[in-house]
Amino acid sequence: MIIPPSISKQFQSIYKSEPLIIRSPGRINLIGEHTDYNDGFVLPAAIDKAIYLGFVKNNLQECRVYSLDFQEEETFLLKEMYPRKGWINFIMGVTAQVKAAGYAIEGFDCVFGGDIPIGAGLSSSAALENGVGYGLSELFCLNLEKLDMIQFSQKAENEFVGLNCGIMDMFASMMGKKDHAIKLDCRSLDYDYFPVKLGKYEFLLCDSQVSHSLANSAYNKRREECELGVKMIRTLYPQVKNLRDVDLRMLESQKKDLPAKVFDRCDFVIRENKRLIKSCEALDMEDLVTFGEMLYGSHLGLSKNYEVSCEELDFLVEKTQGMPFVLGARMMGGGFGGCTLNLVEIAQRETFITSLSDAYREQFGKSMKVYEVRIEDGTSLGQ
Repeated sequence: MIIPPSISKQFQSIYKSEPLIIRSPGRINLIGEHTDYNDGFVLPAAIDKAIYLGFVKNNLQECRVYSLDFQEEETFLLKEMYPRKGWINFIMGVTAQVKAAGYAIEGFDCVFGGDIPIGAGLSSSAALENGVGYGLSELFCLNLEKLDMIQFSQKAENEFVGLNCGIMDMFASMMGKKDHAIKLDCRSLDYDYFPVKLGKYEFLLCDSQVSHSLANSAYNKRREECELGVKMIRTLYPQVKNLRDVDLRMLESQKKDLPAKVFDRCDFVIRENKRLIKSCEALDMEDLVTFGEMLYGSHLGLSKNYEVSCEELDFLVEKTQGMPFVLGARMMGGGFGGCTLNLVEIAQRETFITSLSDAYREQFGKSMKVYEVRIEDGTSLGQ
């Protein structure tokens, strides 16, 4: 695990100075997948796995960044920031957005690393981007608003990384609150905090060890299909701006005209928004049984209608349905790999891990990983 003292030690070794430390967490999403870029609702939470970044001004017009995970340094000039290959795009992309917004920044040195599993769907990229924005604000006394930093992170992802993502991951990482999920309206950016009281249950993440790259044609294709659906539905219902405005009756009335895949994508998003609203009501009443049912419903839709699951994720979810101590499970994140989110009775944790791990190894000939996560505060000065 990377902790602030480790960052400081490495910083002093490379750049011979004591850094400002920023902590920026990953996130889980309880429910509401692929709804953010459709102006829908999401229910994420920041977690106790994070990226830590050390910053110091270097009085240059060059930025020097060292990744502890990759054990390598990348540099870029403030006057020449454009997309390149690799992890430097996340740092350079946010820096470029801050500079383009008119804020005065100079060269800096940065060392970063953390314990967010890469490729597991826990938004390590959003955590890194938020950490850069927060660090630049603190380092250069910019007094950036959190929403501005979130939007800088999203633009960096869109323009430098090449993923046409929504705002959920950045918002959850920045705005997280300990022991609370965030019900976020992705159209208005209005949000409410919902206490997450799990009683004798806990969230466990099962990492399929199937790596995914969201910056690929499959993710962006889903967005294009949703946008096509909206465009076609709008011919009959001109008030429609996004899938947020479409109900099942409206969608059904257009079924004969919509391509089958487009219909399925739209159907999933509309139903997922409904599941999220019902999930919030269930959490409010501490009705974990109903909440668990919503998780299973979400996975079924993601797998069959939205088609962003994979054989390994489906296997992990299906196996839990025969376990009486599991209330719900679903794939989490953009899809095509990563983790499942499981609501498991704490007393049965070891039984769950052993049973599912053995079944997974027998089926696929490889091991999965299990992560325990707690809901924590969002991006902040390092602890």
